Amino acid sequence: MGKRLTFITGGARSGKSRFALDYANRHSSKKLYLATCEVLDEEMAQRVENHKKMRGPEWKTVEEPIGIVDKINEYKDKAEVILLDCITLWLSNLLMRQLSDAKIMNEVDRLIKTIKQNQTPFIIVSNEVGMGIVPTASLGRRFRDLQGMANQKIAEAAETVVLMISGMPTFLKGGL
Repeated sequence: MGKRLTFITGGARSGKSRFALDYANRHSSKKLYLATCEVLDEEMAQRVENHKKMRGPEWKTVEEPIGIVDKINEYKDKAEVILLDCITLWLSNLLMRQLSDAKIMNEVDRLIKTIKQNQTPFIIVSNEVGMGIVPTASLGRRFRDLQGMANQKIAEAAETVVLMISGMPTFLKGGL
């Protein structure tokens, strides 16, 4: 796996995670899955379980809803690739902890800086949330705006950017 940062984005159920897993499985044997999901209800618990089954036992999974930069620094030398899934839930977790927009974007900048300083290849998954209707609630608009800004920063830093549509990859930048 020659690319240092591959960014995969798309809508809900577009095939982002499956594409990321398939790519990592083809190119690496020591794989770390950095999960940002917080299990807050039974439906989310089932989703997490389905993701674990999809990954298989050869993946090391680390669950961290907030401190992903610290986890990257802890595990960076223990994996051939780190798959971060997903930025959307991470941003939501930061937002729900009452962080300001500036602090949230500072965390995004810290993440990008940490990735650039490491030799470990990264695959980052994130939702594209800006193609739908404008949320009616101010919190929803704030989240959408933060997500869009974070995605732009990560895409700019990435060597490869993939937009998933109906399970099909469209390469926006670079290639695999």
